[in-house]
Amino acid sequence: MKGEGEEAEVLTWIPCSKVKFYTNAFVVKDGKILLGYKKRGFGAQKYNGFGGKVEAGETSLQAAGRELEEESGISSASLVHAGVLFFVTEDSESAFHIDIYRGEAYEGIEKDVRETDEMRPEWFDIDKIPYDKMWEDDVFWMPMLLDKKWFWGRADFRVPPGESGKETKQARWWFGELEDATASH
Repeated sequence: MKGEGEEAEVLTWIPCSKVKFYTNAFVVKDGKILLGYKKRGFGAQKYNGFGGKVEAGETSLQAAGRELEEESGISSASLVHAGVLFFVTEDSESAFHIDIYRGEAYEGIEKDVRETDEMRPEWFDIDKIPYDKMWEDDVFWMPMLLDKKWFWGRADFRVPPGESGKETKQARWWFGELEDATASH
């Protein structure tokens, strides 16, 4: 955006014609949330939930459970669909449709949570979530996840003007709570 008195730049949504389906699962228990520190690949050096691509022949819920177990060691989590995020980046040929899941119970005990080659799980108090080390949009929808409010959201990420070769930044977004989640799924 330009300063006062100057013509403001209007950002349009980034167009997309291809969509890939992903999941992201969060375990919330006893006033804490389990986040994973991504050690490599897309989203490296950020905290996030546990997830990845929905593979051929599996449902989104099955993919969420598989990814949670692969990345944290947690099995048989009671995952509930909590929301949908849609991300578009100007440096990717496909948009990301991400089904978000919340679990409050799982088999095993906290010491069963284990680090993997990709993720380092860590429990955080709900009032001490490290938003400054997460995706920029998490601060908008994570409170809805924690309050058990079903939500939808979209975020577009662009390389800031004059910063070619730099990391994309959140440029345009909207997030909202769905009042009657039972009607949607």
